[in-house]
Amino acid sequence: MNSSERIKEKFGSKIENWQEHSKNRIYFTLDKAYVREAADFLFKDLGLRLATATASDLPAGFEMIYHYSDDKTGVIYSLRAFIKGKESPEIDSISTVFKAAEWIEREIWELFGINFKNHPDLRHLLLVDDWPENEYPMRKNYKKPHEKKEQDKC
Repeated sequence: MNSSERIKEKFGSKIENWQEHSKNRIYFTLDKAYVREAADFLFKDLGLRLATATASDLPAGFEMIYHYSDDKTGVIYSLRAFIKGKESPEIDSISTVFKAAEWIEREIWELFGINFKNHPDLRHLLLVDDWPENEYPMRKNYKKPHEKKEQDKC
C-alpha cells in the first residue's frame, strides 16, 4: 500500500478534500484538530519529512499548509487546515513531532498572529523584540507606519 492509500485509510472520512495536482503533488484537507495526529502519522508511520509550513490570510480566517516530502518517491503531500476567525487564531504545534517546526511556527506566529498551542518557545525570531503587539505584517489589513501617518492626516 502506498502513502496516499495509507493516509486515506488512516483518516478516511476526516479528509475534507483530496486533490492530486500531479503525480508528485497531493493536497489534502483535515480539520485543524487533526494536524498534530497527522504530523505524527506522516512522520512516524510513513517516514515523511516536514519540508516547510506556510500560512495565508483569508477573508474568514487563515489557511495553514504543512508540506511533507516523501524523499523515496519524490511526492509532496501538502496538508491543509483552516483556522476560522481572526481574533484569536490558534492551532496545535507540531514541534513535538518535528523539532525543526519550532522556527517556522515562530515565524508564522509573529508575522500572522497565529498561536501554536503547546509550542515551547513563542518569541520573536524575525521582528525586533519591541515590535508592537497585535501588529502582524503579513496580514492583509496591516498598515505600514508611513501609511498610518498619512491616514492620520485625513
